[in-house]
Amino acid sequence: MGIKQEKEAMVQEIKDKLTKAQTVIMADYRGLTVEEDTELRRKFREAGVEYKVLKNTLTSIAAKEAGIEGLDAYLAGPTSFAFGYDDATAPARILNDFAKDHKKLELKGGLVQGKLFNVDNVKELATIPPREVLIAKLLGSFKAPMSNFAYLVNAIKEKKEQEA
Repeated sequence: MGIKQEKEAMVQEIKDKLTKAQTVIMADYRGLTVEEDTELRRKFREAGVEYKVLKNTLTSIAAKEAGIEGLDAYLAGPTSFAFGYDDATAPARILNDFAKDHKKLELKGGLVQGKLFNVDNVKELATIPPREVLIAKLLGSFKAPMSNFAYLVNAIKEKKEQEA
């Protein structure tokens, strides 16, 4: 396989990642130590997030082929990409939390369901709890009225039994 075919295959792979991921968060990772990078990659693995360093020119071509406009503005300098396929907030949350303790990591922006997000939008996205937490809260809010209703029905039953 020649260099041209390799690059075309890489562009196709990047295009697939950009279109399949719910969320893609970009960061400048310059200055991180090997240990810090290893720690960050471990956090991503645990959350099911794919983390890659990609060539900006190939990413730019892939984005254009995928119909994503404006991504080039975020592709200056070394860029790492966190792809979230299942949990849309995980890449933003992990990078944002990591950047708080590791000042050398700098958020650049993101792509959420095909829409570009600036750094402020990414930080806002990072505050949304994981999907499991949101589901648990939702189920909890359903449970409270039902348990109150069950308590009320039981109280009515006990009152009727006392009257009888």
